[in-house]
Parts: sequence; structure tokens; C-alpha cells
Amino acid sequence: MKLVTKLSMLFVLAAFACKPQQETIAKNNNVASHQTSSTYWQQKVNYDMSIDMNVNNYQYTGTQKLVYTNNSPDVLDKVYYHLYFNAFQPGSEMDVRSRTIADPDRRVGDRISKLSDSEIGYLRVNSLTQDGKQLSYTTEGTILEVTLAKPIMPGASTTFDMNFNGQVPVQIRRSGRNNSEGVALSMTQWYPKMAEYDFEGWHTPPYIGREFHGVWGDFDVKITIDKNYILGGTGYLQNPNEIGYGYETGTVKRPAGEKLTWHFKAPNVHDFTWAADPDYVHDTYKGPNDVTLHFLYKNDPEIKDNWKKLQEKTAEMMVYFNKYIGAYPYKQYSVIQGGDGGMEYAMCTLITGKRSFGSLVGVTAHELAHTWFQFLLATNESKHEWMDEGFTSYISNRCMNQIMGMNRENPHKGSYISYYRLVESGKEQPLTTHADRYEYNRAYGVSAYSKGAIFLAQLEYVIGKDNLEKTLRKYFDDFKFKHPTPNDIKRTAEKVSGIHLDWYLTDWGQTTNTIDYGVKEINGSNVVLERIGLMPMPIDITVNYADGSSEEFYIPLRMMRGEKPTTATIKPDWAWAYPTYTLQTSKTIKSVEIDPSELMADVNRENNVAQQ
Repeated sequence: MKLVTKLSMLFVLAAFACKPQQETIAKNNNVASHQTSSTYWQQKVNYDMSIDMNVNNYQYTGTQKLVYTNNSPDVLDKVYYHLYFNAFQPGSEMDVRSRTIADPDRRVGDRISKLSDSEIGYLRVNSLTQDGKQLSYTTEGTILEVTLAKPIMPGASTTFDMNFNGQVPVQIRRSGRNNSEGVALSMTQWYPKMAEYDFEGWHTPPYIGREFHGVWGDFDVKITIDKNYILGGTGYLQNPNEIGYGYETGTVKRPAGEKLTWHFKAPNVHDFTWAADPDYVHDTYKGPNDVTLHFLYKNDPEIKDNWKKLQEKTAEMMVYFNKYIGAYPYKQYSVIQGGDGGMEYAMCTLITGKRSFGSLVGVTAHELAHTWFQFLLATNESKHEWMDEGFTSYISNRCMNQIMGMNRENPHKGSYISYYRLVESGKEQPLTTHADRYEYNRAYGVSAYSKGAIFLAQLEYVIGKDNLEKTLRKYFDDFKFKHPTPNDIKRTAEKVSGIHLDWYLTDWGQTTNTIDYGVKEINGSNVVLERIGLMPMPIDITVNYADGSSEEFYIPLRMMRGEKPTTATIKPDWAWAYPTYTLQTSKTIKSVEIDPSELMADVNRENNVAQQ
């Protein structure tokens, strides 16, 4: 079937599907009465935006009508918007931080400082009203501070009308024009975006280079652009006929004029992203549960085969994540060539496309997995980046291990190696560190991705594999659309396993304490174990006897107040304050090994094995 025929068929079906899909998802985002905790309420934003893009100078004008509903118990007398494009200007916090950190992101470096006026990015608010009344506001870097004409009372809604204009920066980080692979427009963080307000208050960090946080709502977006450009991204296209895709003939019949308006709707998302290029190929592929997968990539013979093969693998990924986390709630997802690496967005991802097949599958698996952790659960990434990047790395490692036939006993081994190297470097900071406040980019990356992934891999060691899988599914089911915090994953695991885990979250997440258990000595049929590191853990140990037999033992940690399911022989608890523990057996011991699974992040495995 020709490309345009497939495209139009999909968009027509998607347009009809949008309203019931929107109603279904909205039911999942009700206020506290439907949530597991009365402290979990969510603000609501409904955006109606229109922009007109000039593809010659990369400037655009826009209007935004935003209906804001205050579901909090607080009276709000101010609101705040993110103006992300302002980061791409000489002298911005992103620029200065990149030029002063010891190990800058190579994609940024000192490039922002060298941008000319025609190359910078900006978002400028020209007028803003609240229910028709003019508002006072100031721009402070990437944040718009707004004083309200009338406070927003709990349970009340108000309407903001805004006129704004912007300029798309040269592609440097995530957003931009004319990326290294020739994609014209990667439009992420392109509009004035309402900041999140939750039980902790306003979240208004400057855009320095890290992560994002947002308010769920419904988006209605119209994009007017040169008629030769093909668009993809967040939301369902509402007007395939108006933009000139011939349904019956499979030909492009462009309307008269130089520009077309693409109309998208997206239900219950907390961001809206799009990409555009005149040379996009657009394929579709049927995914699980009637989800249609979109693939937009440059018409380049060198990458075509890999992008075609990627489509079946992406469907397999979605099946895997649906099974082990929870059901994807929308009816489409798009994988789009663009950006500067790989970055997740609502209902889509932008990835660079000139990769080996394995790399293309790997980056897609990671970014698709973000949909569950970043866009449906959506922890505050600036404060708890490890819960997004780490959990995403954990589940995508498992997924890749299966769909690519790797069959690795521990698919997270690379995460452990990276973590050990960070510990050895002496540059580790606690996972509670704000994403922008890491002294080194390397420390941020290993902490967020690797140590965050080990949180779950090691939790399997602590509570058992079946309990961990139940925990992930319950966590998603209980906290989707609710911005969970670290305590929520901990409490979910406790409820599933019956094991106390405050010690685990505290040591692994809030300190740089390390795990180091060793075999101190073997005396006949007894083994003396020692705790060398400060972080407590339960112990799995294999004992090989002189007669050729072997036995598995499990030593619970006393402060767990319970044990994981195991077929091993359960021994008395080990209290953390005791530096040693004597394991008594019934036979002469030949050798022992602590944690043969290697799921415990023991920083010195050399003392885990000993012979008599």
C-alpha cells in the first residue's frame, strides 16, 4: 500500500477514535476519591493552541488558551510558565553551566555561547489575560512569573489567553532545527508550558539541561506550516483530508496556497511534541491492543532497512511493557527521527536514526519504556530522576534481553559495572541530589541510569522475583497519572512482600553507603561472615561441602521483619549492628560463595568467595 494511503487511513481512524479514547483516559485521572492516598490530587490544564511557522527564518507566532483547574486545597495567587527555548541564548544558565562544569555534555559544550541572534532560541509572551483581565508578568530566564488578577480558589477553574512568539534554536539539546541528520524541525519544549503545582508546592526549576515535569491535560493544537512538510508527534490528527492526503487514490492532492494547517488532539498528556521535515517517510505498523505505531524517518537508503525492521521489534517491546508494567492507554505511538540522541515525549519519541540495527532497537526500547515511567507515572524527574531513568533502564534491559535473544543471566550487569566504577572514583552523590546539582555529568548519568536500575534489580534480590514483578504492576496500577514519589515504590513493595524496606530506600537512595559483605573465615562446618560496608543487606550464600554436595542458605536481615520466598535453608536473622555472623552447617565445608546471583551490589566481590 502506498505511504499516503496508509497515512490517511490511519489518521481518519484516529480522528474517530480520539473522543472515546479521551473519555477513557480521563477516567484514570480523577481527583483524590479515586486515588490510593488523599494527598494525591492533580491540577488540570486544557490547552488550545495555534501557531504559524515560518520555515525560512524558523520563527513562529502563536496563541494559547489555557483552562486551569485548581484541584489543590490551596488558594493560588500566582502561576508560573516554563519558557524552555530561552535556555538557548548566550549567557543563559544552560550556557554558563555547560561552560563551567568539568565534564560538559559534548552536544552542548560552548555552542550556546556562540549562537548569533538568528540562531538562538526564544519564547516571548506578548500579552496574557486571566478571564479577560490583563495580567502583570515578568520573564526570569526560562520561567515566566505571573501575578494573578484574581486568586484561583480550591476547585475553581480560570482561563488564560496568551499571544506569544518564538524562534527555534539551532539543534543543540533535544529541541532545534536542522539536526545532524538533516531533520528540519524537532519541536520539543516549544510553547509556554504551565509549571506543576502539587503537595510540595510549585516546581519551577530553571532549564539548565536535565529533566521535565508537567501537568496532565487535554491538548488541541493547530500547526500552520509550509505545505511540503510532513508532521508527526503527540496526538491524533483530526483533518487528514484538509491537509491533502488522497484516501482512494493514494496520491497527494495539496490544497491551493503555500501553507497547510495540521490539527492534532491529545487526551490527558502532560506535554506536546512534534517534528516536521519535507523528506519524511511515514510508515505504520499494527501494535498490540489495536495500537497503531507510526514511524517517521528521512528518505535515506542507508537507514531504510533498519527502520523497516525496527517496526516489528517496537510492537514486541510494547507487548513486553504491557505485560510487565501495565497497559498502554492510548491508541497510537510514534517513533520519529529527530533530536540529538534519544528523548521521550507524550505518545512519541525523537531519536537519531543513523545507527546500527542493535543501537536503533536499543534506543527505541529505552525511550518507549519511558512512556510508562515518565509519561504515565511521571515522577518529578528533577528531584527523583533515578525513578524514571533507572526504572526505564531496568525494564528496557530486560526487554532487550528477550526480544533480541541475548539470554543473559543478568541483563543489568552493565549497570552494576558502571556503578562500581563510580564508587571507585569517589565522585558519587546520593540519589536525592537534584538532577542539576551533580558536580559531574558522569556522576549524574551513572546515578540516574545505573544506580537507579540497580534499585529494582537488587530489590528482586531482597524480596524475590515474583514479588518484584507484582510490585511493578501494582505500582503502575496504583500511581499512574499521579506523579509518585520514592516512598510510593517502597510502600508498594512492602505491601506486596510483607517486608519492611525503609532501610533499603534510605541507604540506597539517600546516602552513598556501600554494600560489602565478605567471608572472614571457615572453620570445619562453620563460616564466619563479616559486614564491611555500612549498607545492610540480607545474605544468600551457597555452601559446597567436602563430600561433593552443596546447600543454599538464606540469612534475613533483622530489620526486614520478614523473609523473601526461597527454597534455601532459612537461618536466624542477622542484626545490622553486629559486624560478624557465624553460619553453622552440618558438614565439613569445602568452599562458600555469597550472592552467586550477583544481584547484590557488593562493591568488593573478591571476598565473597572462599575455600577451606
